[in-house]
Amino acid sequence: MPVRFEWEEEKNLSNQAKHGLAFIEAIQLFQRSQDYLEIFDSAHSDTEDRFIAIGEIDRGIAVVVYTERAEDLIRIIGARFATERERARYRSHMDRYR
Repeated sequence: MPVRFEWEEEKNLSNQAKHGLAFIEAIQLFQRSQDYLEIFDSAHSDTEDRFIAIGEIDRGIAVVVYTERAEDLIRIIGARFATERERARYRSHMDRYR
């Protein structure tokens, strides 16, 4: 079953203004393959389980914060380009599994 994506459009617009990354572009991280680093976000999971994914999109390596609303539905909460430290963590993770 293909995965679907949803988000609040107002949040998408503010995210684009702040980080220069639209959610429609950020979902490339999930669509390319399963080659991304997933981290459970325990600091922000009081009311719902949140995850942080670090992986490749067309313009570089991105960080996407999301929650799973159903088995086939991902809700995007935020997205930005990865910092140098996050890029290094992603590369280190991927090197172990290639």
